[in-house]
Amino acid sequence: MNAASHLSHPFAGSREGDTHVSRPLNFWQWRSPRPYWLTLAYYAGGLLLLQMLIGTPSWYVTLQGYVALGIEAGLPIPQILSNQRNQSCKGFRLSVLVNWLVGDVFKMSFFFLAESSIPWAFKLCGLFQACCDAYLGVQYYMYGEGKTSTLNRDPFDKDDIRLH
Repeated sequence: MNAASHLSHPFAGSREGDTHVSRPLNFWQWRSPRPYWLTLAYYAGGLLLLQMLIGTPSWYVTLQGYVALGIEAGLPIPQILSNQRNQSCKGFRLSVLVNWLVGDVFKMSFFFLAESSIPWAFKLCGLFQACCDAYLGVQYYMYGEGKTSTLNRDPFDKDDIRLH
């Protein structure tokens, strides 16, 4: 691959083990660390520039907060989609799921039992994330940790014959 092609496509499919892993738009799959750090630098620089141009009006700070809440609430979605596509939770650790669910319990307890007023945006995003994490628990129960994807399974494997 030539250098120009490499620079024009910083998001590249990577290999994890022997299986090709593809993410939507090949996001966060870097061929080398340099484009990753450049992207972070441009992102931080862009936010700094916006902060200098716009300042700190309440609408801008509120918008930043809503964007951050939305991003955090949507964090489980790629894992859900991956598990669903592969019909497997292989590689997704139970300890991560348990910690996410425990964190959701503490977060929801704080949001709904605090004596201070918590904005509804926090509560709604927290509920959405808790529902996503609970669905990950359902997927883990349905698919298990050790099952392999039906896409990668050998259809002629005699050990995998199911009687109907």
